Amino acid sequence: MNSEQQYIDLYKQCRDMIGAHSADVLNSVRDKAFDDFCQQGFPTRKVERYKYTDMPALMAPDYGLNLKRLEIPVDPYEAFRCDVPNLSTSLYFVLNDAFYTKALPKSQLPEGVIVGSLREEATKNPEFIGRYYAHLARTDADAVTALNTMLAQDGLLVYVPKGVVVDRAVQIINILRSDVDLMVNRRVLIVVEEGAEVKLLFCDHAADDHRFLATQVIEAFVGDGATLDLYCLEETHAKNVRISNVYIEQQRDSHVNHNVITLHNGTTRNSLDLRFRGEGAECQCNGCVIADKHQHVDNNTLITHEVSHCESHELYKYVLDEDATGAFAGKVYVAHGAQKTVSQMTNQNLTTTTAARMYTQPMLEIYADDVKCAHGSTVGQLNDAALFYMRQRGINEREARILLQQAFINEVIDNIKLAPLRDRLHYLVDKRFRGELNKCEGCKLCK
Repeated sequence: MNSEQQYIDLYKQCRDMIGAHSADVLNSVRDKAFDDFCQQGFPTRKVERYKYTDMPALMAPDYGLNLKRLEIPVDPYEAFRCDVPNLSTSLYFVLNDAFYTKALPKSQLPEGVIVGSLREEATKNPEFIGRYYAHLARTDADAVTALNTMLAQDGLLVYVPKGVVVDRAVQIINILRSDVDLMVNRRVLIVVEEGAEVKLLFCDHAADDHRFLATQVIEAFVGDGATLDLYCLEETHAKNVRISNVYIEQQRDSHVNHNVITLHNGTTRNSLDLRFRGEGAECQCNGCVIADKHQHVDNNTLITHEVSHCESHELYKYVLDEDATGAFAGKVYVAHGAQKTVSQMTNQNLTTTTAARMYTQPMLEIYADDVKCAHGSTVGQLNDAALFYMRQRGINEREARILLQQAFINEVIDNIKLAPLRDRLHYLVDKRFRGELNKCEGCKLCK
């Protein structure tokens, strides 16, 4: 049996059950997503954007799914491992792929702001959700997005109305919880209207020692003059497979700051598709990866400059130890007429052992003649001269290596605008390099 067939059979057998526990808006695009999935099949390594990750192999195991939406017992605060000192957030939980309604923050959001269940909001206001849902995440262009669209039953909605500034960061804890191996299909819809501002922090954790396969699709619409800061932090475990596709559309004079940080994982494949639709917009996209053992992290980005006078800046850094594998493939596409484009893409990587592997592929495709675009990548090992210099001054070799790796990765961490989160990540990165982050303080579920 090929990897696709089990999902095809599942959908045919459970289509009515899936729809019964969801909303009409989400159901309205399922059959098309199913047809697109059947036509494409999982991408093999021959597909350019998936050449560094074996998708059919990742999707082949037979995972369970909670299609009947049975209640899974959990105390989210026991699994809460993202307590950032001095960072006051509005805290919400997503349990597997469903918004958790039993633990909501006491603090009130500004009037008109919605952070809640995508299924419930789609039921109450189908016309509004229908204007956005599945519009950026095209199922005919990506099989994983198609699979997620045909199986997702709930998810998260973040809506910030015109002109509203959300001063307090919104923190979403994605908790994977199950007594058996489980597949979850999480959906996130973010709408930031004209002149609005919001900071979102997503933290991914696995609360049980089972195999998890998590697909996630995030669609973010950023209106004229709006600002979206999106931080995605993964601290799961070696049995976790995470496939996340992020789609962002920016309008005139908007600002996006997107950060993806992988501290602990099994196999991770992140993709970012960002499109400029209005002049004067800018984005800053940062990535930080620390991997060891047999971990695999693949980041793939596509930034499309459709209009003139937009800026994009990318910085991705990896530190790979032992037998870890990393991949970065980034492409900037400058369309006809997108003059005065400014774009800089940088990927820098450290492999601290001869067994670690890094694949890097920065790309530019330009159809305008008045642009400033540059890209570059490096793969290397720790500087022997710097190590020698530090050891001469009484620093032992292990400590010298840790300090050099921290200095290397800190360039990405320092770009984080939330000062308390930035300080916390400096602390976590230090613990990660010292091998002290196997269990997080305060976590009762995985002790």
